[in-house]
Amino acid sequence: MSIITESKLKGYRPSLKSSYQTTNSILTQFKNESKLYKTKIFLSHKHDEVQELEGAIAFLKSFGVEVYVDWLDEGMPKTTSGLTAVRIKEKIKDNHKFILLATEEAIKSKWCNWELGLGDAAKYIDHIAIFPIKKEYSDFTGSEYLQIYPYIEFLDSNSYLKGSFRSRGAYIVFPSINGNDRVVALDVWLRSK
Repeated sequence: MSIITESKLKGYRPSLKSSYQTTNSILTQFKNESKLYKTKIFLSHKHDEVQELEGAIAFLKSFGVEVYVDWLDEGMPKTTSGLTAVRIKEKIKDNHKFILLATEEAIKSKWCNWELGLGDAAKYIDHIAIFPIKKEYSDFTGSEYLQIYPYIEFLDSNSYLKGSFRSRGAYIVFPSINGNDRVVALDVWLRSK
């Protein structure tokens, strides 16, 4: 599995120095873009990992999708409560896709794991994916239950994997028990509703 590193993901972020914008203003711009005919994605993430979130949003937006982030939702309660959970459940169902930004901290998060369970119930298997992010020079060793989910894989160069040619790019890999993973180009998967 070829997993994107934090530094590579940060490369997708808009330059804060050149635009003099705050993180909130950049994410608000994402929210306010035209939503007509776009695939909508619920992006589960750890709230304090803003740089990773910015990079993931910019990367996904490059495919012409709409990304839902709960803390930009004006309908979300100001203080976390049971109403927060109800709103999140609604949004997971309303969006076409569910993606977990699977950093090491997100995997440890009770909220992210709860959201993954909801995403599993609402979107499994064709409309859910793990977006694994690793720190430089570290191995991605998550909880074993994550192995059943499709995941986003990156190839930095053209490759032969398991006897099949794949060109450089991003893919969704649907893991299988017998080793014959189904692979779909990420842009194709994102367009499917």
